[in-house]
Amino acid sequence: MIRMTARRPSLPSRRPSLSPLLSRLRDRSPGLAAGLAAGALAAGLGLGAFAVLAIALWVSSPYPDSGPGGALHVAAALWLLAHGVELVRTDTLSAVPAPVGVTPLLLPALPALLVYRGARDAVDAPHGDDAGVPPPVRARTAWTGVVVGYLGIGGCAALYASGGELRPQWAWVAVCLPLLATAAAGAGVWTAYGRPREPLLTMVPVLPAAARRLLLGHDTRVRWGTAVRASLAGTAVFFGGGTLLLAVSLVGHGGAARSSFLQLTEGWSGRCAVLLLCVSLIPNAAVWSASYAAGPGFALGAGHLVNPLASDPAPLLPPFPLLAAVPQHGPGTPANWPAGVVPVAAGVTVAWFVAARAARRRWSAGRTAKVVALAALLCALLLAALAELAGGPLGVGALTRFGPVWWQTGMATGGWLLAVGVPGALGLRAWRREGAASLAAWLGFARREPGEEHTAEKRRKRRKQGTQGKQGKRGAQSKQRKQGSHPPSAAAPASLSTPTPASAQVVVVGLPPDQGDGDRSERYEALPAEPHEVLPGDPLPGFWEDEAARRARWTALRKPSEPAAEDTDGP
Repeated sequence: MIRMTARRPSLPSRRPSLSPLLSRLRDRSPGLAAGLAAGALAAGLGLGAFAVLAIALWVSSPYPDSGPGGALHVAAALWLLAHGVELVRTDTLSAVPAPVGVTPLLLPALPALLVYRGARDAVDAPHGDDAGVPPPVRARTAWTGVVVGYLGIGGCAALYASGGELRPQWAWVAVCLPLLATAAAGAGVWTAYGRPREPLLTMVPVLPAAARRLLLGHDTRVRWGTAVRASLAGTAVFFGGGTLLLAVSLVGHGGAARSSFLQLTEGWSGRCAVLLLCVSLIPNAAVWSASYAAGPGFALGAGHLVNPLASDPAPLLPPFPLLAAVPQHGPGTPANWPAGVVPVAAGVTVAWFVAARAARRRWSAGRTAKVVALAALLCALLLAALAELAGGPLGVGALTRFGPVWWQTGMATGGWLLAVGVPGALGLRAWRREGAASLAAWLGFARREPGEEHTAEKRRKRRKQGTQGKQGKRGAQSKQRKQGSHPPSAAAPASLSTPTPASAQVVVVGLPPDQGDGDRSERYEALPAEPHEVLPGDPLPGFWEDEAARRARWTALRKPSEPAAEDTDGP
């Protein structure tokens, strides 16, 4: 009883602490709050940009059909369309709801950039002198906060847009909105942490064994890096070639494009809206043109295909400037066939990127072909995804399909890159390894490997030292001849170089004055790596004073100059 009373005052000091979950939430709450605020701000800025544009066009329109509420509904619907959400237009002449599924590829750039910046700022990564310090906010906390905050505002915007004429389909909202938010936020957090490789490597054990062997094989990082760069370069060539084809076709059909632009609306606000719509659809038209150049072409409605070989008559469509660039219906003409230059240029570009790395890394022909095949696969997947995003339905019936078919575009792109890239890469690899060296040798240039510059510099210094040593010895010999002087003894040569113990060099000697064919200026000379001259009159090393060694040297030197003579003793 006394013990219990004695211990009872110590009970308040041993009060149990908070649970680990509450402590963790308390520690993470500042970072989570900042992430929520960053995500909500990114969504609000995107909605505000679209709202300002819609209100400006509504105010400047001479025939407003609805009030500011209708303009705000349109702005929310366009913001959702920028995420890839398919809309439904309820106000139609046939009273049948018509889907609007063609997403202008220029619109997703704004929300993706805002989410990316918001996630990068939510991490609060240090800059400047504190760049090496880990960020104070954990990556998972910042990413979760940004995504939840963005989706919260996005859900409210979808609820608001569902009351207008352009209503979002909730299935698309549930897929497209989180997909863009998670991808952009993940990229922002990854960039804020310095783009580490560990998060990517943690996903490798989930893959099948064959995929792991492909990813973790020999020289994997170099091969995948080369393939990714080559695929991006090939995609850029496809996209740039498609844009060039679009520009050429628009210039060729300039009159039809101008008349369709003027027919759509009469007010300046309407023309500005059409112009903005055309600009936002230019990436879509470039992808359509790239698919046209690759071969499959695109569809202007269900069952109406347009490709270089034939163009089906399109259904009755409203006038639109970009549609004026579509070739006229009928069989393909030689004017349409130069479009095939685009996939050939893309294949050559992929081959150039791969061959450059193959020549430096000394890859075999099989490995070079495999890297080209991997680059072709990546490029085909990327263009197939772009083709799927660039098209979609614009109504019912014949308008259910607009744009290229994604799997046809992907297969055609991969086939072109394999057909052109593999032989091109092998040829460029052989030329870089052999032809370039032969050309450099023919032009008089020597190709040096990295590190040969120091060796060449050392050789030049040695040559310079050897030349100076020869000139000094020749000057001393000529001076002795003018003065009529001779070496101190027959055993002392006029010019002598002693080898260092570390180098096995030839000892330099001269002929004695009473031997040879009478020309005392004739000498046998050889320069060591580091010459050390012994001038006349200097004391000779000890091994030169040995009588037996001196006689053996003179005997060895007489044999090349007097092959028929008998071996005699030296002086």
